[in-house]
Amino acid sequence: MDWQAALIVGLGLPAIATVVGLVWRARTGRVRATKTDAAATRSSSAAALGLDDADLGAAATLVQFSTEFCSRCPSTARQLTAVADGYEGVRHIEIDLTHRADLADRFHVRQTPTTLILRADGTTTARIGGVPRLAAVRTHLETITRSPHVAS
Repeated sequence: MDWQAALIVGLGLPAIATVVGLVWRARTGRVRATKTDAAATRSSSAAALGLDDADLGAAATLVQFSTEFCSRCPSTARQLTAVADGYEGVRHIEIDLTHRADLADRFHVRQTPTTLILRADGTTTARIGGVPRLAAVRTHLETITRSPHVAS
C-alpha cells in the first residue's frame, strides 16, 4: 500500500467511526412515537406481554425490558419507578428477557434497557432504546395522561 492510500485509510476510518458513534448517541434514549392505527387493540402489546388489566396502570404503563447482565438496567428501573410514582395512575413494570427470547424477538429488542410506554388500554404509544431521557418521558406521559407531573 502506498503512503496516500494509508493516509486516506488512517484518517477515513476514525472519521467514519466518529460519525457513526455520534449518530448512535443522538438516537439512544430518545422517545420515538410508534404508529398506531384505529384497529390497534390491547392484544398488540399488553396481551402479547402476558399483562392483564390488573398489571397495567390506570393512565399509562412504562414497560422496561432488561436482562440479568445489563449494567444500566437497575438504575434505569429506579429512575422509571420514580417517574411513574410522580404521576397518578402510571405504573412501571420490568420484564427480564434473559430467558424470554420470544419477547425480545416479538418486540424487536436489540439493546437493554428498552422501554415501551403503553396507554391505559395497553397499546404502545412510544418506544425508547437505551437509557431514557427522563424529561422526554415526562413530556410524553403528560401528553398521554393529560395531567402534569405531581410533585413529591
